[in-house]
Amino acid sequence: MFRKSVKVTTRGEGDIVDITPIVRSVVQESGHADGIAHIFISGSTAAVTTIEYEPGALNDLRRALSAMAPADQPYMHDSRWGDGNGRSHVRASLIGPSLSVPIADGDLATGTWQQIVLLELDIRSSRERTLVISIL
Repeated sequence: MFRKSVKVTTRGEGDIVDITPIVRSVVQESGHADGIAHIFISGSTAAVTTIEYEPGALNDLRRALSAMAPADQPYMHDSRWGDGNGRSHVRASLIGPSLSVPIADGDLATGTWQQIVLLELDIRSSRERTLVISIL
């Protein structure tokens, strides 16, 4: 097994960062030709998934998340903590904090139009996030 933590700075709520090059670099650094890359984001207001990294699909994803956990709805988390990011926690929970991707012949076995992305869902203007990438 090989594990590496990588810091990624986001620009605030709605930012979607293509982390495919980061994960691919960790796979190459590991020296593993075959296996699994497991990507985990620390924190309860960010998520990791795959998508075609193009403006239309990214905007569609943002719109879908807004429909599932709208900003204008009351959240019990906000009532308790007063930080206003209840929707951020719900959105992150819906997508999830981790992803596993097969490794074949020393590279990620992603599809042609499939990128691995970090979704920043917190309402703050920017965050430094920690990705934990494990190669098994």
